[in-house]
Amino acid sequence: MFENMLKYQDQMWLSIGETFVMVGISVGAAVLLGLPLGTVLYFCRKGQLYENKTLSLVLNSIVNVVRSFPFLLLVVALIPFTRFLVGTAIGTMAATVPLSIVAIAYYSRLVEQSLLEVPKGTIEAALSMGASKPGLIFKFLYVEARSGLVLGLTASTISFISFSTVMGVVGGGGVGDFAIRYGYQRFETEVMVYAILVMILLVQIIQFAGSALARLLDKR
Repeated sequence: MFENMLKYQDQMWLSIGETFVMVGISVGAAVLLGLPLGTVLYFCRKGQLYENKTLSLVLNSIVNVVRSFPFLLLVVALIPFTRFLVGTAIGTMAATVPLSIVAIAYYSRLVEQSLLEVPKGTIEAALSMGASKPGLIFKFLYVEARSGLVLGLTASTISFISFSTVMGVVGGGGVGDFAIRYGYQRFETEVMVYAILVMILLVQIIQFAGSALARLLDKR
């Protein structure tokens, strides 16, 4: 096994880098777009401050469709859009497009759930003190929900790593693609086990870091 590890170490490091690119961009999309989308979903719910049944129905439908769509089929279905957006449907950057779309939908739902755990008294107190809309969101709502938001992002990141393993279908590369090409297809079980162990290690590091940060932020 150690001989194969040395034999393919360059390819493995390249695959790890590709996984980091795909997951990193999808996490960025989740934070930049999924967080505000989840916040809008929260505020538009029935009984919330800015209740809007029409907008809530539309956004919830879109999020539910994306989340329920089989990921591999979504990747294939988005090939024309991916080609339009990044100029190609093949490669690591192309793979980030479907991953980012799933990331936005996935994390927005977790954001909504985290915000629902914030006591309504917090919002009422903020409004009674004359908090503006941005102040209500950033100084009260996100502060109270920060631990849950971090845990949600941690769980999302782990899911994105899992999704990235199938991106070899569009030449996205990554550790999962490495395991299939150099391990499974060449009948080198040791290489496949090596790749799996790397994935497990990455997941454990992310889970540990996310849980530790969530505990640090949780002041309840």
